[in-house]
Amino acid sequence: MIRRLAFLGVVFALAGCAQPARVPVSAPAAPVRPVTSPPAVPIPQAPPVGEPTAYLNLPPANLRGLLGQPQFVRQDGGSEMWRYDGASCRAFFFFQGPNGSQTVRHVETLPAGAASGADPLCLSALRSAAVARPAT
Repeated sequence: MIRRLAFLGVVFALAGCAQPARVPVSAPAAPVRPVTSPPAVPIPQAPPVGEPTAYLNLPPANLRGLLGQPQFVRQDGGSEMWRYDGASCRAFFFFQGPNGSQTVRHVETLPAGAASGADPLCLSALRSAAVARPAT
């Protein structure tokens, strides 16, 4: 009997040391904000199809031979842009390719052509002006 009492005393002592089950108390809920998507930005229209074939895939030396020195050159990473200014228009030639073997990949003029991004009349005028210039 003493053993039973001793055993029960130990059991009750251990039961008294046990932690009571805790009910989790949640923090006050933050107001739920509706998910909004970023404002829609329209994608610009693609340039008109068709490139002036006389200038496509020309290396820089050949283009310089046709039109002379560009008025402006800009390099962006692996691309390069040359701008030629005429009396009534501007032409932009975009070179791409590995260094040392870049070629013209795109041509645009301001104002743009009716059937493509490059106006053939502008390109002809630039070419004629280059021929008329004395070599320096």
